[in-house]
Amino acid sequence: MHNPHPSLLNQTVVVLGGASGIGAAVARQARDRGARVIVASRQPGPVGEGIEAVTLDITDTGALHALFADIGTVDHLVISAGPAVQAKPLAQSDLQQAREAFEVKFWGALQTVQAALPYLSPRASISLTSGLLSRKFVPGQLIKTTLNAALEALGKQLAKELAPRRVNVISPGLTDTEAYAAMDTAQRVAMFDRAAAGLPVGRVGQADEVAAGFILAMENGFMTGSIVDIDGGGLL
Repeated sequence: MHNPHPSLLNQTVVVLGGASGIGAAVARQARDRGARVIVASRQPGPVGEGIEAVTLDITDTGALHALFADIGTVDHLVISAGPAVQAKPLAQSDLQQAREAFEVKFWGALQTVQAALPYLSPRASISLTSGLLSRKFVPGQLIKTTLNAALEALGKQLAKELAPRRVNVISPGLTDTEAYAAMDTAQRVAMFDRAAAGLPVGRVGQADEVAAGFILAMENGFMTGSIVDIDGGGLL
C-alpha cells in the first residue's frame, strides 16, 4: 500500500514479538507509513520487505540493552510478545508455568521499556499489549486475567512516570492469528465460530484490525494512559 502522506516518515518503530500475528501486522502498517521498522522476536520468520529482523529473547536483559544500543533513537516501541497460556482452574494450574508466563509478558515488557529508556525520543510512544480477559472474568483464566490486568496497570503508571512520552495499552479480543496454527483446523474453526456467536460483530478479529490500534497510539499525540479495546464487543 502506497501512502502519499506517510505519517511515520523517518521515525523508528521497534516491535518486540513482531514475527507473526498482530506484531507482524503492526510492523507492516508502520512500514507503509514511512517508518524504519525493526522486529525483534525469539523465532523471526519472513517479516516482509523493508522490515529489519533481529533474533532476541525478551527475557534476556543483556540482549535488550545491546539491541537498543545498536538501533539508537527509538520513536515508537511496541511490545506484543506473549506466551501461550492454557485455561485451567486453580486446582489444576501449574503455578511455575504461570510464573514463566509473567516472566515473558509482564517482566519482559517492563525490562524492555527500562532498556529502551536512554534511547527513547522526547515524545516517543510505548504501546503494551493486554487482552480482554484483563476485565472479563472467566473460570479457568486466572493467569491471563491477572497477567493482562497487571500490564494495564503498568501502562497507566508508566504514562504518568515517563511523561511527556506516551504509554498506551492495546487490548485485543480473540483474533485469528498464527497463535492458533497448532490447533486442528476443525477445532480452530469451531472455537472461532463459538466465540463469534457471542460477539456483537458476529466474528473474531483479524490481525490488521488490531494493528490499527497500535498505529493510532503512535500517531495520536494527545493519547496516553489509554486502554484501547479492540474486541468486537467482547466486554459488553
